Amino acid sequence: MCSPHLIDESMKQKIAAYNANFRKVTASPFGPHDEIGMLNLIDATSRDAIMRRADASRVFDLSVDNFVGMPGWTAAGDPTYQIWMTHTPPGEQVWNSMNQDAATNALIAYSGDAISMYTHCGTHIDALNHFGFNGRIWNNFEVTKHLGSRTWDVCGAEKHPPIIARGIMLDLAALHRIDVLPPSHGVGAKELDDCLRKQGTELRPGDVVLLRTGQMKYWLDTPRFCANSPGLNREGAEYLCKGGAIMIGSDTLTLEQVPSTEPGNYLPVHCYMFAEAGVPIMEMAQLDELAADKIYEFAFIGACIKLRGATGSPMRPVAMPLRD
Repeated sequence: MCSPHLIDESMKQKIAAYNANFRKVTASPFGPHDEIGMLNLIDATSRDAIMRRADASRVFDLSVDNFVGMPGWTAAGDPTYQIWMTHTPPGEQVWNSMNQDAATNALIAYSGDAISMYTHCGTHIDALNHFGFNGRIWNNFEVTKHLGSRTWDVCGAEKHPPIIARGIMLDLAALHRIDVLPPSHGVGAKELDDCLRKQGTELRPGDVVLLRTGQMKYWLDTPRFCANSPGLNREGAEYLCKGGAIMIGSDTLTLEQVPSTEPGNYLPVHCYMFAEAGVPIMEMAQLDELAADKIYEFAFIGACIKLRGATGSPMRPVAMPLRD
């Protein structure tokens, strides 16, 4: 059995997971208008405390490159990442889109491009409107009142503050002394507790928690990266959410164990974390450099693109080790 979280009663009142009911949407402990859930634990004091300890001489980039053919979520028919040039220097010699005189047009080498992508491509954050139950999302916002023709008008990515917080990484692959967790391996409470103990790492309320499965070893092998990811099961998600995690991320496509082992729900961890616990998700984080240096505690800094109403948004997070 895992050890209980040492969290006082006043903090438990701020952690939505303690009021969660199975497959029911939770009312936010931060009030009826709350749209960011557990990210409310970030405040001026917590930001200042972690930044005072950050060693900015070493910065770990936790994001992946976006490129044509990259792995991504396509199971539901969503578009892959695409990029194309809208202006090229030789093309402009013919097109002259800026309507310049011949000498000016010949002088300037103009390049431009555009992209098309699912908002859940690459390293990204999932907002709380991504999944819910029975037409409701986090904090009981309803589709009949808050879903427009284009987007939700609540809980979108633009509502997320820049996330500046203590981060911890749990190297689950290293726990088992293997390179990559097996396909569809489910990570539960005991495994998480064992990993914390082995690393000497403490989970605290307000933490960003990142899970390393080793799956990034297959990043350039799209079929293998995307098939039957190892990841959190509901029990593991409850353990971290009740421990006060404000965001949980991983180096996998889905964060959670795939395929689902819960009858009647194909992504039970997503539904639990968003609708019941109010905890956003980060997926496809590059954690191998942190693991190589055995850095398990750090300052986490990440902000997503403010896409109004979006269910997800690209993010470029970084980690900085902590001074003693």
